[in-house]
Order: sequence, then structure tokens, then C-alpha cells
Amino acid sequence: MVIGMEHLAILSANPARLAKWYETTFGAECVLDNGKGTYFMAFRDKSMLEIFASGAEGEYPQADISGLRHIALSTDDFSGDVAMLKEKNVEVIADAKTSASGISTFFFRDIDGNILHLISRPAPLV
Repeated sequence: MVIGMEHLAILSANPARLAKWYETTFGAECVLDNGKGTYFMAFRDKSMLEIFASGAEGEYPQADISGLRHIALSTDDFSGDVAMLKEKNVEVIADAKTSASGISTFFFRDIDGNILHLISRPAPLV
């Protein structure tokens, strides 16, 4: 039985640059660099992003076809993280807002144009 999601993979024309961005922007730690352009970036909660080269030949058929809408990143400092992201001049898609139920959201793009969703909930979904 599946127990969770280990990682999500992101294609990049420059995986080293994108991995460095996740490291310097969010403190993600590179836990695996295979020396061939694939990086596993771990966050504090041990969730991971795999970043690898787009257009890679071989084992990933149709590796350049998009499928995800966004990646949601949880935070324990929503206002501080929004301010930090704006200071880094990220492309804002939807500015920070808080719903009547207390859920705070902020949509923006990483340096490769992937849509990210910063979220803070008063209580976890599960």
C-alpha cells in the first residue's frame, strides 16, 4: 500500500541553477547530486523535489510534456516568506490573501517559470 509521496520531479533546462534557487530561497538541502544533472532537494519536513534536465534522452519518454498545475509549499512564517519572495522579485501570479477560514495563499513562479503556491493553514487538512 502506498504510504505517501517521496518526491515530485521538475524538468529544467538548467537543473543546477534551479536546485541552487531552491536551496538559497527556501533552505532546501541537496541530498543527492548524481553528477549527471539530477538533484534531489529536501525540505525541513523531508519532502523532496527531484530536478533533472529537460529534453533528456532515454528513460523518460515525453519528458518535456507538462502535467502539473502548481506545487504547494507549506510555511510556518507566511508573511515573512511572502516578503522574502517579493524582495527576491519573484513573478507574482496572485498576491497574498487570507480566506475567511484563515487559509493564507500566495501564487508565484520559480526562476524556471514553474507555478508555486505558498500556503499556511490554521489546521492541517489531515
